[in-house]
Amino acid sequence: MFAKSISELSPIGRVAAPLPRLRKIVTLAVFFASLSALTLLLHERYGVHFMESAFDVVQTEASAISARVLPQPYEAVVKPEDARHAALAEYLAKRFKVAQDLTLDFVRIAHTEGAKVGLDPLLVMAVIAVESRFNPIAESGVGAKGLMQIIPRFHTDKLAKFGGEKAVFDPESNIRVGTRILKEYLTRTGNVGIALQTYAGALGDDNDTYTTKVLSEKQRLQQVVASLAEPSPAAPRLVQRVRVAHRGDSPLGE
Repeated sequence: MFAKSISELSPIGRVAAPLPRLRKIVTLAVFFASLSALTLLLHERYGVHFMESAFDVVQTEASAISARVLPQPYEAVVKPEDARHAALAEYLAKRFKVAQDLTLDFVRIAHTEGAKVGLDPLLVMAVIAVESRFNPIAESGVGAKGLMQIIPRFHTDKLAKFGGEKAVFDPESNIRVGTRILKEYLTRTGNVGIALQTYAGALGDDNDTYTTKVLSEKQRLQQVVASLAEPSPAAPRLVQRVRVAHRGDSPLGE
């Protein structure tokens, strides 16, 4: 106890404690002074090129460290089908006066559901075009509702999976159910025309008016997709016209 008290009161102990820290400070000061002197000496000898090279080295190292340590910016991944979807959405929005954000959603859903059941998504979109003109709340006098004009009382089993009749106005549910209905008719009949006429409830129409309308819409959509694959027109080549001298002509035009 007495030793502790004496050491705490001793002036020698108070002075000796900060000496190692002071030595470190002095050492660092000498180091930085030496580094500065060396830098100035090299700059005077080699000129500005040395400073530029040193700066380039430091910048390269800093960039390398940042790449390893800092989180990299997010880069959006562009999928090949994005251009197709965007072109179709733009065309449908203009043709049917519907917001392009909505038509883009409908196009994506049609592609997804068509792929699931093995049905051409362009055919699905063509049916939507004829049935509702891409109006998700369309309703006919006979009770057909939504984008693909589904009559709930005929397809209660399919709608039940999505919450019942109220799901018929949900675009995704409507397209999913309508796509499966059309696929069933196509599988049963083996003929696109008969499947479409069955979907419309118009098997008695010998002129196949509904089928003609749907396939015409599909053809328009195919043209939109085909335009994406067409190469841009090449610039016309400049053809230098050269006069050909015939036999007997004077090279001087005499």
